[in-house]
Amino acid sequence: MKRTGIATLPLHGGKAPAWLFSRMVKLSRQIVIAVAGCCGPEEFLRRLSDPFWFQALGCMLGFDWHSSGLTTTTTGALKEALRGLEAELGLFAAGGKGAAARRTPQEIEAAASKVPDAPSLVRASRLSAKVDSSCLQDGYQVYHHAFFFTARGDWAVVQQGMNDATGLARRYHWLGERVASFVEEPHAAVCAVRPEEGVLDLTAGPNAAVRAASTELIRQDPQVLLRELGRVRQLSLPRRHAVLAADINPARLRATILASYEAQPETYQSLVGLPGVGGKTLRALALLSELIYGAEACFSDPARFSFAHGGKDGHPYPVDRALYDRSIEVLRQALGRAKVGEGERLAALRRLDRATVAAID
Repeated sequence: MKRTGIATLPLHGGKAPAWLFSRMVKLSRQIVIAVAGCCGPEEFLRRLSDPFWFQALGCMLGFDWHSSGLTTTTTGALKEALRGLEAELGLFAAGGKGAAARRTPQEIEAAASKVPDAPSLVRASRLSAKVDSSCLQDGYQVYHHAFFFTARGDWAVVQQGMNDATGLARRYHWLGERVASFVEEPHAAVCAVRPEEGVLDLTAGPNAAVRAASTELIRQDPQVLLRELGRVRQLSLPRRHAVLAADINPARLRATILASYEAQPETYQSLVGLPGVGGKTLRALALLSELIYGAEACFSDPARFSFAHGGKDGHPYPVDRALYDRSIEVLRQALGRAKVGEGERLAALRRLDRATVAAID
């Protein structure tokens, strides 16, 4: 399923005050009704998968523009806004932060009477989270997973990971309709304040040989594989190598490797989807793929650009005025059709106007 963008944000503590969140829910409800009612629920998913549009939405609702809380609070407001409107709009929301994220499969299954293929949606939810936490090893652990879907089975994901060392959060956007594979070039756009060093992105195009070799390795005699892993710990690897032998513990990987061998996965995507197969297993297979098959892994962070529209001082890059105007116009149109109180509508439009002036001055 296509990941369409990543945003990196500073972590902020606390939560939105009740007076603000209640208003975010009310305004979100009218925006969802306007966009989904006018353009269809599938179009609303496309807009959610656009990190720029999502960021503009969060700003318009009144939350901190650069805070990690924008992600969790905005998706929470959208989920609450949809409550009771699911059947009317054909649009559903599941998941959230922490424990709520783990309840996503149950929440999807609860809508099974209105959604023909709930099992496929559950699979999409689980794999999108696993790919961002295991296949894209960027130092950010996914802790927030919001899953939006339609009665027809279309879906989008907005999830977020945390990096304890840097105090930053990174946001991942997915759009189901645009992807043929979870593990092969899922990015349409990857945005972040800065790229990280030594990122192992096993979904990247240059790592196709690693994916193929890893799948072949796990189908071989597991005792041979475990023996090779034991030998790796005694090798002197090149200084450039980002997969460290010290990170490989054959004893701890033994059970996972044996279970994976018994499953005989036919594709790398099937391998990634197996229970117990996580980042360390995939990293170990990537190392062996190079040592045994010569499939050298590529280490490059897919993040390239800022999540925002740019900065007026040119950092991290000059404001993209056309993109900024497009985000504003989309939200203006949504508000124009929204059935909200005049005071709230004017306040939201004033926030958009202030943002426009700040960006172009």
